[in-house]
Amino acid sequence: MKDFRIPDYYINRELSWIAFNERVLMEAKSESNPLFERLKFIAIASSNFDEFFMVRVAGLKDQVKAGLTKPDNKSGMTPLEQLHAVWERTHEVMQNMFAILREDITPELQKAGIRFLKAKQLDEEQEGFVHSFFHHQLYPVLTPMAVDASHPFPMLLNKSLNLAVLLEDDDVDSEGPLFAVVQVPSVVPRFLELPSPVGEAHFILLEDVISVHMDSLFRGYNILETCPFRITRNADLTIDEDETEDLLEAIEQELRKRKMGEPSRLAVDASMSEFLQATLLDWLELDEPEIYRFDGPLDPTFFFRFHALEGYDHLRFEPLTPQQPLDFFGDGDIFSAIERRDLLLHHPYESFDPVIRFVQEAAEDPKVLAIKQTLYRVSGDSPIVNALLKAADNGKQVMVLLELKARFDEENNIVWAKKLENAGCHVIYGLAGLKTHSKITLVVRAEENGLRRYVHLSTGNYNDKTAGTYTDIGMFTAHEDFGTDATHFFNHLSGYSYPPEWKVISTAPTGLRDTFLSLIQREIENSLAGKPAYIIAKMNSLTDKEIMMALYEASCAGVKIDLIVRGICCLRPGIQGVSENIRVISIVGRNLEHSRIFHFCNGGDPQIYLSSADWMTRNMMARVEILFPVLQRDLRRRIKALLETMLQDDTKAHQLMPDGTYVRVQPKSAFPMNSQLFFWEETFMHNQKRELELAVPRMKPITSLLQ
Repeated sequence: MKDFRIPDYYINRELSWIAFNERVLMEAKSESNPLFERLKFIAIASSNFDEFFMVRVAGLKDQVKAGLTKPDNKSGMTPLEQLHAVWERTHEVMQNMFAILREDITPELQKAGIRFLKAKQLDEEQEGFVHSFFHHQLYPVLTPMAVDASHPFPMLLNKSLNLAVLLEDDDVDSEGPLFAVVQVPSVVPRFLELPSPVGEAHFILLEDVISVHMDSLFRGYNILETCPFRITRNADLTIDEDETEDLLEAIEQELRKRKMGEPSRLAVDASMSEFLQATLLDWLELDEPEIYRFDGPLDPTFFFRFHALEGYDHLRFEPLTPQQPLDFFGDGDIFSAIERRDLLLHHPYESFDPVIRFVQEAAEDPKVLAIKQTLYRVSGDSPIVNALLKAADNGKQVMVLLELKARFDEENNIVWAKKLENAGCHVIYGLAGLKTHSKITLVVRAEENGLRRYVHLSTGNYNDKTAGTYTDIGMFTAHEDFGTDATHFFNHLSGYSYPPEWKVISTAPTGLRDTFLSLIQREIENSLAGKPAYIIAKMNSLTDKEIMMALYEASCAGVKIDLIVRGICCLRPGIQGVSENIRVISIVGRNLEHSRIFHFCNGGDPQIYLSSADWMTRNMMARVEILFPVLQRDLRRRIKALLETMLQDDTKAHQLMPDGTYVRVQPKSAFPMNSQLFFWEETFMHNQKRELELAVPRMKPITSLLQ
């Protein structure tokens, strides 16, 4: 038997993540995308890199500082080797990001009459406007901070934008240049619209407004240099849950520390002098590779807000409205519809409204006795959480597992947790040592024939905002086995018990990986027996070594495998004698591919599963996840068709090469397939057809002379 543990068979996780953001930047570069959408892709990549340095790079630094030298179990790279490789690649990719912004996007913005001006480019009217804005609206907010023997270097907040200032005292006895810091206030919009010529729109960045007026902050001193810089800090939470009595309080304390973690990156404007750069590195105790010099605006995440400017619809994607879900067309009573058959929702192409209605109607329905739900990421004004509050107010038993450790959503979840508790809901803050990442809702209803359980399961979060951009699949069912499993699942989470014997679902951290391995093994056995054998798996990331080794074994046994992996993929396809039967594609488009779908040929009787889990070790071992089967044949056929459409994408798909690089899939015909756009159009056409069918006039016989 081949040894599939060889490091050359795997791609390093961190480098694969960087490669994903290269694909995001290809969308920023692509002229096929509207101009403001290209800016948004720049903002997405910039935000992604912030999180990467705050968590992954900071974690590698901690390992190196602790003296850890153990190689990672896939690529065989030590923490120090990974850190150096990450520094090298991130410098290259982020320089490319600013080059795209500077050389590809900015000239197109200027052609459209949109300009970001520097102070020296302002005309007389604009200068007066900026001067008035600074003194009347900005100056009172600013706090200049001197740095000397009596003023230590300030503890600057994570991701805050600052201006480093070198000053000179006119006093002849001065010992040299002085140093100061001015923070660019986050409470003021990052860009200011200026008086502009007809047909144009001119803007200036807030840091440039402050820079040109720096003498107003340091009167009596000569300004030698002013330059923007930005610090990214370690923002991962470190909580000993075994020693913590109040998890809510512990996380609130850690969130305060997050803003002041150890620095993991220093970004500076390319114009910064060597002296000023060396000064910052010394004070921040960073090494040379940790400074990133950019020729462009630091923190391009402000383009998220710029993207939303009114009056530029022609520079954005045409808005696409989620359609009435096909399985709910014409159904008024949501519980009656679910009772009749399992129902499928494909977001964002189909509306998220039925999921909201499900909880809202359960909250008001006098027949509903209990609602139980897991929540991982929810919106700031979540209609689902508001419905749960209403349900508790109506006297129903409401149990919510609200995961407080959902990274960067902790503060929002803490607010909701307190509201739910105050309303009388039973709230669980997650499980010790695990993140509850599963997406499931159980509604218990008293009906004529006894209690009936209605269940919603999904690949995505109960977030009405992200449901408009993330691709996910949800399923409603009143199937008795699903109801039994849902009851056991919530009782297992809220009480003390060993994992139950599941009827249809499988869960992590116990059993999920084994389920996947057995499904892959069955395909291997079928292939060796001459039966049809084929796997299609769609997910966000693939890092679990045991599953990858099983896929390599399947490939060697002749199983054809298609993987649709949006982000990280540590598996290396196309290796002769190891993975030549495996193809990996990644689809990056206007919607974020988020659904997890697993198709197994099963000798010609396909089985399809949906899950909250990716094929990542953390999902298998450190999270509470659910894998659930699609039992209804028409729904299985529909999901298989979705997968086949995505595999035909030759517009937004990139194929992973054996060397770890990605190549955009070339169009195969004069009519390329954009799978996301296809799903939008298909759903719209189905809705149009259904509306016409309902509107067709029916012939009505005359049954009375009085008619």
